[in-house]
Amino acid sequence: MLWRQICVCAFRLIFTRPRLEIVAHYFSRLYFLHLSRFQSRQRRRRRTHESSENVKCKSPKASCSGTRRAGRGHGKQKHVEAVTLFEVITMGRSAMQAVIDDWIEAYGSDRDSSLLDLISFFIQCSGCKGVVTAEMCQSKEDSEVMSKMVEELDEDSVEYPLVQSGPYGRWFHSEFCDFVSVLVAQCQHGIIFDGYLMNTLISLLTELSNSCVRAFRHTCTLAAVKLLSSLVGVALSLSAGIENSQKLYEVQKTKTMRQKSAQQLEKVQRKIAELQEKRAEIESMMDIIFKGVFLKRYRDVLPEIRCVCMEELGLWMKLYSSVFLSDSYLKYMGWMMHDKVPDVRLKCVLALQGLYGDPLFLPKLDLFTSRFKDRIISMTLDKDSEVAVQTMKLLVLISKTSDDVLTPEDYKHLLQFVYSSQRPLAATAGELLFSRYVFLCHLKNNLAVYYLCFQLHNHVVYLVDSLWDCGGALLKDWPSFTSALLQDSSSCSPGREMLLVEILVASVRQASEGPVLAGRSGAKKVMSARDKKIQNDDCLKLTEHLLTVLPKLLSKVFIPHVAAFLGVCDVLTAHSYQLRVWDPTSFGPLLYTPSPKLQRALLNFVCVHVFVGSDYDSQSRGETPALEKLEDLHKWRNVLAAYCKLIIHGVLEMSMAAEVFMYYMKYYNDFGDIIKETVYRTRQMDKIESARTLVLCLQQLFVRLKQEQESGGRPHPGVQTFTSIKELARRFALTFGDLVKFRECVVLVHRNGIEFVFQDFTQTPDSSTPLYLSYLTILSEFSSKLLRPDKKAVFSYLQKHTAEHIIDLREECWQPLIYYRASLLAVAEGEDAISYVSSDRKANLPNRLPFSKQKWEGRRAEFSQAQSDFLTITSCFRCVSFFIFRKKVPQSV
Repeated sequence: MLWRQICVCAFRLIFTRPRLEIVAHYFSRLYFLHLSRFQSRQRRRRRTHESSENVKCKSPKASCSGTRRAGRGHGKQKHVEAVTLFEVITMGRSAMQAVIDDWIEAYGSDRDSSLLDLISFFIQCSGCKGVVTAEMCQSKEDSEVMSKMVEELDEDSVEYPLVQSGPYGRWFHSEFCDFVSVLVAQCQHGIIFDGYLMNTLISLLTELSNSCVRAFRHTCTLAAVKLLSSLVGVALSLSAGIENSQKLYEVQKTKTMRQKSAQQLEKVQRKIAELQEKRAEIESMMDIIFKGVFLKRYRDVLPEIRCVCMEELGLWMKLYSSVFLSDSYLKYMGWMMHDKVPDVRLKCVLALQGLYGDPLFLPKLDLFTSRFKDRIISMTLDKDSEVAVQTMKLLVLISKTSDDVLTPEDYKHLLQFVYSSQRPLAATAGELLFSRYVFLCHLKNNLAVYYLCFQLHNHVVYLVDSLWDCGGALLKDWPSFTSALLQDSSSCSPGREMLLVEILVASVRQASEGPVLAGRSGAKKVMSARDKKIQNDDCLKLTEHLLTVLPKLLSKVFIPHVAAFLGVCDVLTAHSYQLRVWDPTSFGPLLYTPSPKLQRALLNFVCVHVFVGSDYDSQSRGETPALEKLEDLHKWRNVLAAYCKLIIHGVLEMSMAAEVFMYYMKYYNDFGDIIKETVYRTRQMDKIESARTLVLCLQQLFVRLKQEQESGGRPHPGVQTFTSIKELARRFALTFGDLVKFRECVVLVHRNGIEFVFQDFTQTPDSSTPLYLSYLTILSEFSSKLLRPDKKAVFSYLQKHTAEHIIDLREECWQPLIYYRASLLAVAEGEDAISYVSSDRKANLPNRLPFSKQKWEGRRAEFSQAQSDFLTITSCFRCVSFFIFRKKVPQSV
């Protein structure tokens, strides 16, 4: 039986309708359908005779289900099992068209049975296993039919085909909608206007869409709105036919009397009237579906149904605007923008995007825009990110098509979203900013105007990131930015110039590092190969450009900063001098103490520009004339001297000098005299505090060295080697000339060093020695400056800190402690052997003076040099003070 059915169907497919592309698919479907029917044959045999009428073939030409279910074999009619319309959905669009053509052919011979199969199709698509009989359809009790279908619903599963999980649900939704559209398209030239098919189908879908059962209501609502969408296509084709016929009629009327034909004109008029009548009938059907289904279901309790209604309403307005694009229909779209489900609001916004994107629709949207503009703007704050992004895109469309809809206050509110934490929303707001304020030829100027006028945040990096997608090509125009910065400063205000620098830096960072910013989500975490190539090309172009321009920019930017720094230092120094002259009781309100923030800013300026910056300048200007190098050195020496004056005059805390003392050895040739004089002058002010500053300097250098060794990264400019730190300690020790006068200072250095090494140290099996034990080697450089009683006292203090720990002097890890103990126990009067070894100095030659005498001669020479330097700096201070009070001092850095 199976093979006979396959052969008969193959014969009909090949000879009656040459659709070879679906033969193989049809064979497989018939095979699997036969297997499924074989398993349930016993249940079907118990069905009533009325039910079996819908499954049997009534004529050899067409079947009741509209499919090829019968064939001719030796002139005899054969009854084979049916392939229902529900099963045809699985065969694809091409097979669907062929089957619907056969159904239309069967409808012409027996419309009741064919229509019964179509009704059964919608019932089965709702997940109902029941079979609708002719007697049930002829019955006047619709409620009885509905209750019978509800009883036949699949109670084992709460999912019907439209909402089944996985790809099957999405696939069924698409095929189901295609079936309805193909059905209307194939019937539009014939039976759709017979007054029976559409009336019955619309009545069925209207009744089932009002059901209290979710499966019937959802499936039939979708079928009804898709039916209306298909009727819109029919109405559009009729309108096109009417327009063509009217053009033909006008052409016929313009002909001369000899060429005119009354019969042709009458024929064209009849055709126009016929098409207009058909279009009116189609519009009547659409109106019935809209009032019978849409008006009852657009506020359904099920969100999926509301989404379907809003999506199709937007399609009707866009395709058939002459009927649906009016305020009587647009109000439903505006009302549903207040829906509590984000998907429904999203469908409304997407539908409005299609309407506002067409300039021809704008005149019809004026009333809707004025009524619901506030709601659209408020939806940019929607809790659902996708709704907020699409709403912002809608407002971008409105801004581009209508200049007078959004007010300046609206723009001020919307443009704040360029600083949003969601990058898609920020990028869309950046597109609005780009189209509104930024133009191709004035990018930097307009962007600066916007930032200065609407400055709500100080995050230029986020502003550039928001504009990167729409204005990336212009933000990458680095020659324009650099040329604007290299122009005369008088043509650009300081605020705008600083903003251009920040925008340039942000665009360089964006091009080299990508859009990943802290606190902003939604960016691509993995770059594509194309994006990587673009990034590499941008980095190459950027490097080639900045290599030639950056030195000019730095030389221009640094000069005002140096002048401002010197001005601030002069003002603070003069203020400190006047406070010493004036009566503090009378001028108490004039007292001013620099804040910690200002003190740190002054220190950072000196460290970055004097010590690190001068290194960079000396390397980048290797071929510059010697005179220019001397001028630069003189400039940075003035900056360092101005900062050291603030420390000497007590304007800044003495501890702020520790950062300067670190570079004593590294920049000894350039700034050694200034730093050395600062050490002596601070010691005259407070020798104990000065000693603490020296200890702080050494300890900070040592800690940075340890951190650099543990991290294993690239060496930092502020990190020095252990040997250089040790040599710096030796030089500091030489500044303590009079051992009796600086006795307390040297003891303080040792005590602080011992506490620094053993503080908070707890001996464990994993850490048997203190972390900073090697600092004792540096500290031993000061042992030679201890008097003999002080050595014993310091040694006792060391023993007190080491008594609680287990120390094995034979282990190599304790060598720094052994070294330091030996330096304290050395009791030679004229020399310290340990200090000789630690300082890596050569032994005394025979023709050299004794150590003590040579040391005294050296001290005398240093003292004479210091006295001379002091007199020179004093004269400079007097000249500078005289200059300060004769010129206007800059007010800010």
